[in-house]
Amino acid sequence: QLQLVESGGGLVQPGGSLRLSCAASGFALDNYAIGWFRQAPGKEREGVSCVSSRGRTPNYDDSVKGRFTISRDNAKNMVYLQMNSLKPEDTAVYYCAAEHYPYGGGWSGCEVAQFEVWGQGTLVTVSE
Repeated sequence: QLQLVESGGGLVQPGGSLRLSCAASGFALDNYAIGWFRQAPGKEREGVSCVSSRGRTPNYDDSVKGRFTISRDNAKNMVYLQMNSLKPEDTAVYYCAAEHYPYGGGWSGCEVAQFEVWGQGTLVTVSE
């Protein structure tokens, strides 16, 4: 069974940092692109950052560029999202997701519809 489990969410003050983790089980991440998405109350789920299976071409939503960093450790089957300088508007449920892409190159995009395997989400609240 393909499974992703997020952790690391919580309550943080504006300007603070959090590191989200995503553990994969039931499959090897080597052949999967990985994405972090978020969904705020009353809003649609949106892409935050996505990276290819080799970790070479990360992309970021403009709202998080320079503040968030996606990384992956295929040997440990883990994906991370380091979030710095957090703002109240970053408050959302954060999800990690995987897209099967076993090819060497040509991967791009960070759209919800691309990704086949989803975690259950972890809540991040940025507030005083």
